Amino acid sequence: MPVLQTDKAGFLLDGRPFRFLSGGLHYFRVHPEQWRDRLRKARLMGLNTVETYVPWNLHQPRPDRFVLDGGLDLPRFLELAAAEGLHVLLRPGPYICAEWEGGGLPSWLLAEPDIRLRSRDPRFLAAVDDFFGRLLPPLRPHLASRGGPVLAVQVENEYGAYGDDTAYLEHIADSLRAHGVDVPLFTCDQPVDLERGALPGVLATANFGSRSAHHLAALRARRPEGPLMTTEFWIGWFDRWGAHHVVRDPARAAGELDELLATGASVNFYMFHGGTNFGFTNGANDKHTYRPTVTSYDYDAPLDEAGDPTEKYTAFRDVIAKYAPVPGGPVPAPGAKLTVPGITLTQSAELLPNAAALAPGIDSRRPLTMEELEQDFGFVLYETALPLPGPTLLEVEQVRDRAQVFVDGQPVGVLERENHERALAFTVPRAGSTLSVLVENQGRVNYGQGIHDRKGLLGAVLLDGAELADWTSRPLPLTALEDITFTAGTTTPVGPAFHRGTFEITEPADTFLHLDGWTKGNAWINGFALGRYWSRGPQRSLYVPAPVLRAGTNEVVVLELHAGHRARTVDLLDTADLGPTEE
Repeated sequence: MPVLQTDKAGFLLDGRPFRFLSGGLHYFRVHPEQWRDRLRKARLMGLNTVETYVPWNLHQPRPDRFVLDGGLDLPRFLELAAAEGLHVLLRPGPYICAEWEGGGLPSWLLAEPDIRLRSRDPRFLAAVDDFFGRLLPPLRPHLASRGGPVLAVQVENEYGAYGDDTAYLEHIADSLRAHGVDVPLFTCDQPVDLERGALPGVLATANFGSRSAHHLAALRARRPEGPLMTTEFWIGWFDRWGAHHVVRDPARAAGELDELLATGASVNFYMFHGGTNFGFTNGANDKHTYRPTVTSYDYDAPLDEAGDPTEKYTAFRDVIAKYAPVPGGPVPAPGAKLTVPGITLTQSAELLPNAAALAPGIDSRRPLTMEELEQDFGFVLYETALPLPGPTLLEVEQVRDRAQVFVDGQPVGVLERENHERALAFTVPRAGSTLSVLVENQGRVNYGQGIHDRKGLLGAVLLDGAELADWTSRPLPLTALEDITFTAGTTTPVGPAFHRGTFEITEPADTFLHLDGWTKGNAWINGFALGRYWSRGPQRSLYVPAPVLRAGTNEVVVLELHAGHRARTVDLLDTADLGPTEE
């Protein structure tokens, strides 16, 4: 069995010098039927290892429920990696960042109003220990100490950018050990945070994307002995709504990689293959302004979102070949793609009239947060009666994150957290009119102190300065759409509505759903949640994995939050549109 050790100069595997040539590949961002393909392409590029985070929020969606199957079958992913001859770097958190919803921390932690995440708060530590107690025992057979592929396990994640409580890190490390992790541990931090995030006796690694020799020299100055490694060598970046698609010149990125490998250091690309934030799983950043991340996690990686090699794949393979053996043969060919233009969505169902069929409402004096409703993702519909007719001013203390406001079903405005909007003026037609506020969780913040990010309407809601009371809060996670009643018709709904259509194919293949002319919402194919779309861009298509499709009749459902495309058509095309680029 392979045993990873360290000496004064570097890593040893079975007593022989070893260098990690690794790439990020998050199993939870890739359809499970495509794991084997992505892992094979990692080996063919010359990698000997893959790295993955573990999303606590998906594996333990409620305190009493744990999931380790289907698309979350981590043991199977590890088995496939081993079958491909790849080692694994495992990063179980509990916090992972990853531009992932809430940094991977489950939303139910925030039901405690004063909980302190990533700290020695006893409630947080008890939850972490419970999570590790459920996750790690099934993974023990896959540790290298037992003949499996997992060579090393990370303690927390870039903790130095968040805090400096060494005792907290020690608890996390002790919990990993107590639950059977007997392979080497490591931490990772950006160079300026290295000392704050380090843990005595645990290997410290650095994260950066350029000036490799400079950063590694600084790491060596702080750590005179032991391996040099970058756990996140940033070779691309993520996108946010309203900006450009970020790319990095392949030749320049390859040059940076060459500089890094010339030092003898180990490397993990972030990312080798980014994948997709399917459904509602994207994260967000909030550095004084809230910025949600897009659905695609293409990351301008060597493998694009559909798993096809890019120019960067070839450039990186050529660099790796200077330092290590690389499998022979041509670069893997792009996968087959499918085109079905002009799919008409012939049936519709308005959201507000169907809301009661989707979930029961809960009555309370004030609007309840998503966390109080035991809800992770999606929307909340808040409703109350307006006392008087005439011009009025609605004020909301905090909108988390985007509120569409309706009076008697008619849209009167939108309040966006991103634009710091909290007030809206409109006219009430009659006493007793229904005020409906549809609030979208656009992604919990995944970095910094903002991770304490509760969703919905927070704080007081005022009407002309007086607090509105007696609300109904209705959770709409939209995990299942079977209870929606669709009808045929040509009338364009004035508010949010689901639109459904079908299309025929003979053989499934990867494709991209294009929603030109639509405004904002979500899309599903055969019940699989593809993610969010938004005309704000930059992303203008949604990746559809081939395993989601089937020969014969397929169903597409689009939830359009605004007026929508008058023609109600969508296209499946063979190319992605991630928007105008910015380097």
